[in-house]
Amino acid sequence: MEDPIQLKEEGNKYFQASDYEKAVQSYTQAIKLNKDKALQAVLYRNRAACFLKKEEYVKAASDASRAIDINASDIKALYRRSQALEKLGKLDQAFKDAQKCATIEPRNKNFQETLRRLGANIQEKLRIQFSTDMRVQKMFEILLDENSEKEKREKAANNLIVLGREEAGAERIFQNNGVSLLLQLIETKNAELILAAVRTLSGMCTGHKARATAILHYLGIDNICMWMSVDNEEISLAVCNLLQSITDCLLGQGKEEHHGKEEAVVLDTKKDLRMITMRLLDMLVSKNVSGQGRDRALNLLNKNIPRKDLKDHDNSRTTFVIDNGLKKILKVVGQIPEMPDCLPLTENTQLTASVLLNKLYDDLRCDPERDNYRVICEEYIKSKIDPQDMDKTLHAIQMVSGVLQGPFDLGNKLLGMKGIMEMMVALCGSEREIDQLVAVEALIHASTKLSRATFIISNGVTLLKEIYKKTKNEKIKIRALVGLCKLGSAGGTDYGLRQFAEGSTEKLAKQCRKWLCNTSIDARTRKWAVEGLAYLTFDADVKDDFVEDEPALQAMFELAKTSDKTILYSVASALVNCTNSYDTKELVPELVQLAKFSKQHVPEEHPKDKKDFVVKRVKRLLKAGVVSALACMVKADSAILTDQSKELIARVFLALCEDPKDRGTIVAQGGGKALIPLAVEGTEVGKIKASHALAKIAAISNPDMAFPGERVYEVVRPLVSLLNTERDGLQNYEALLGLTNFSGRSDKLRMKIIKERALPDIENYMFENHDQLRQAATECMCNLVVNKEVQERFVADGNDRLKLVVLLCGEDDEKVQVAAAGALAMLTAAQKKLCSKMTEVTTQWLEILQRLCLHDNMEVQHRGLVIAFNLISADKELAKKLVETELLEILTYIGKQEDDPKKQRIINVARDCLTKCMDYGLIKPLARA
Repeated sequence: MEDPIQLKEEGNKYFQASDYEKAVQSYTQAIKLNKDKALQAVLYRNRAACFLKKEEYVKAASDASRAIDINASDIKALYRRSQALEKLGKLDQAFKDAQKCATIEPRNKNFQETLRRLGANIQEKLRIQFSTDMRVQKMFEILLDENSEKEKREKAANNLIVLGREEAGAERIFQNNGVSLLLQLIETKNAELILAAVRTLSGMCTGHKARATAILHYLGIDNICMWMSVDNEEISLAVCNLLQSITDCLLGQGKEEHHGKEEAVVLDTKKDLRMITMRLLDMLVSKNVSGQGRDRALNLLNKNIPRKDLKDHDNSRTTFVIDNGLKKILKVVGQIPEMPDCLPLTENTQLTASVLLNKLYDDLRCDPERDNYRVICEEYIKSKIDPQDMDKTLHAIQMVSGVLQGPFDLGNKLLGMKGIMEMMVALCGSEREIDQLVAVEALIHASTKLSRATFIISNGVTLLKEIYKKTKNEKIKIRALVGLCKLGSAGGTDYGLRQFAEGSTEKLAKQCRKWLCNTSIDARTRKWAVEGLAYLTFDADVKDDFVEDEPALQAMFELAKTSDKTILYSVASALVNCTNSYDTKELVPELVQLAKFSKQHVPEEHPKDKKDFVVKRVKRLLKAGVVSALACMVKADSAILTDQSKELIARVFLALCEDPKDRGTIVAQGGGKALIPLAVEGTEVGKIKASHALAKIAAISNPDMAFPGERVYEVVRPLVSLLNTERDGLQNYEALLGLTNFSGRSDKLRMKIIKERALPDIENYMFENHDQLRQAATECMCNLVVNKEVQERFVADGNDRLKLVVLLCGEDDEKVQVAAAGALAMLTAAQKKLCSKMTEVTTQWLEILQRLCLHDNMEVQHRGLVIAFNLISADKELAKKLVETELLEILTYIGKQEDDPKKQRIINVARDCLTKCMDYGLIKPLARA
């Protein structure tokens, strides 16, 4: 068993070395093992100090309180609790603790200063509180007075929104009957006042569970859903955001803040969450709800029902929705917009519902749960099949079509239900155009995988060709063509697995491009042309023709920017194909030979898929304005922008960033901004690709231009995520270049890099055998050592950081030497302790320093002489030690040289070294002739 006192000492060492995480671990272990009360108090207050440094103020206050419970006059614990409470905004409690400290040690200036500051802050808070109450009252008077000037009303509305976002302001509005007054604003039916009221309520709910619960009950979930159902996009979105803020609080997500006594009240949120879920499910099938409102309800369900992390075992929200609302979601996907009894829908509603079906299915944990889901679907679809009622049957086929766009495996099982495939084939041959439309779409969605496509090729192709030739309706014609495109692309990028005769795919693609450019056709039908191209662009001939057709590209980009988000995946897929940014398996020559020998099929690469063709295609896409289209796609606030779609967009961005010359254009058209959310959310592969693209931009761009304002700080985390042994060398290297660029800009950026815990990784890469990685890491460290916290890490005992930098100065690689010597020069200038420490870390230090001072590269030589000057300036004894070595001859030789503009700064530093030695009296000035 370890000794608590030893663990405490170990924690103290870690604390001094600024390694607060390990210090917390040591103190925690000691607390568990310790039985001595006095030591326990010390351990708690020490751990409180760590939490203060880590900015975890609730934990700091809690630990300090435990120490005070053991010893009420523990002055350090009292002061640490005072600091933590001040940061948490509990000024009156912080003041009481500071007062106790000042009573115990009345002469301590630090305590007196803290008391003065807290007193002034409390007075200011009371003044603001009083003036806030007056302002809130005045704002409501202006807003509720119909005779107020329009300008005054707008100003009051905006001020109210801002106030609602601040904790103090939100509390004042809440305490002064504000919710009732906001409800009055909503009931005015004035769109601007409704927006102001809803946005204020949204701010008030953010991060405050008790207040959010009270507002939910006061407004009533029925009212909130009714407001969200209105056919006004802005109001519908604002109410959706309000409900999201309330849900975040009830789920314990979002901006967490601590509000004193509120934490002691246990709020049972499950009942409220179920009530919200049931109302949202009811909205899905209500005829009184607008298409916008239905989309909002689906987006809220998509966002809040499935688990965020599959490691969390509780999927009760999903099973609740399946049991109580799966049929309602199926009803939405089964709607046919061309029929008179259709619910109000937008172009996005049904695909959003399919995405929800998929997320719910993926969130199930076991086979019995999946079987239950399947049985509900099968029974509901069976209930809709009626050979006597064709309209009812159409809804059943549309439902299968919707499921195929969601959980495809389940959709495949539903296709196997008795009569479904037969019904689809029969509908294709129907005289009614609506029957053909639904059946063709279902066939398209059914033929997604190679195995399924091979089955349909024998039946479906003939059918689709027949429809394509016979129909006069463009809508059906284009869908039939997409079906043929999809079946034709079943071989993927494999040149040897073409399903159709030579030239057929190019003809199909040409027809798709023609429809795409035809603006007289409705957007929903033109969207299918993009869908067709998404399949056909697996063929390299089609890719090449497509990127050469600028009007077709422009037409696709324009469609991608519209409110119809169902096109996102198709556009992204087509672009991934055109840029060849999909994953390709490397063919091992030996295995290829073996496959040929055993007469197995070997995938073939198309000649136009070689690198120079891909580069040309990328240039054409950039010229056509692909970046602004991608940036617009990323902004889509819809569940349709799935993680898979985000990954495809990230792949395209990475391909576009390949040539450094194009990166400026990408930044100018909004690519830098668009990549940040892609690097933070999505699939693991997507996040890596987006982070890599950001690294490519960060490595060579001016950060102030590429990521203006606060945005640059958001880029640091994605770059740090690439400093990982699981990432490849190029990703590591470009991330290091980006961080080097950032760390040279400001201390705030250096602090952000340190906060993201990048230092240990950067140090690891300084040990790398790979020259370029070692050089990039050393250059990054050279910029980081300007920061005080980094310098303290070098000063701390028990590490080899300084030794590594000194040894890197002796490397043969000149670039590594420049960076390492620069880091050492800055460290020895900033910290005198490091000057003497440098002479102790390795016996080679003097030889390395002399080599630096005699280096052929003037940059390295100058840095070596600066290090020598820092050592001499730091300490007379150290200077004496240096004078007794050959370094004096080197300094004298350089200092005696005649002035030379090219070498002047080197000569000047050598002379400064000699002057310092003369000041110490270690050498005498040269006698003048």
